[in-house]
Amino acid sequence: MKAKQVAGEKAAEYVKDGMVVGLGTGSTAYWAVKKIGEMVKNGLNIRAIPTSEETRKQAEELNIPLVSLSDVKHIDLTIDGADEVDSNLNLIKGGGGALVREKIVAYESKKLIIIVDDSKLVDTLGEFHLPVEVVHFGCDKTLVNIEKFDCQAKLRKDDKGVFVSDNDNYIIDCNFEEIKDPKTLNQELNILPGVVETGLFVEMADMVIVGLDDGALKILE
Repeated sequence: MKAKQVAGEKAAEYVKDGMVVGLGTGSTAYWAVKKIGEMVKNGLNIRAIPTSEETRKQAEELNIPLVSLSDVKHIDLTIDGADEVDSNLNLIKGGGGALVREKIVAYESKKLIIIVDDSKLVDTLGEFHLPVEVVHFGCDKTLVNIEKFDCQAKLRKDDKGVFVSDNDNYIIDCNFEEIKDPKTLNQELNILPGVVETGLFVEMADMVIVGLDDGALKILE
């Protein structure tokens, strides 16, 4: 818990008055949003865009002023977590199911800060199963087509049945074991009919703040 908290609170220090800020989703981003809420309470003037309904609820409880993406020309800074970070700062995201909104917000941001604990650092992506968001129609066929890329694919389920994203889509979790060329894989998967977006965030992160269990930090750029 401490590692995630120190990373989240450090990232919040980059939020300045007047910014439009993207608020990420997940257990590490939670701490950044919490800290930003404290800063707003103490007079920080920002507008924020949440990447999930879960983050929206947290931000509203903290009285962080929210706007929609269509209300702004750009986003100054987004702070978000990741499921894996490789040595080139490429990411796998989407374990929480918010990958499409997270990627849209990240793409529109001048700066993307990723916050993780050191267990998320890997040499090569792929041990964490890659989430791919797909439309309902023909999803069984989409799954078969994804498996042609030499992976084991599985429709994500939760205690209610098939998991449904905030965008009312399904998620297929793909076990590649090792993703040596994330850029090409991302492009090829995105071409498949039925695929909305992948959880590969390639060449998007500007900075990764890594929290350690002893409360220390590493910053990768």
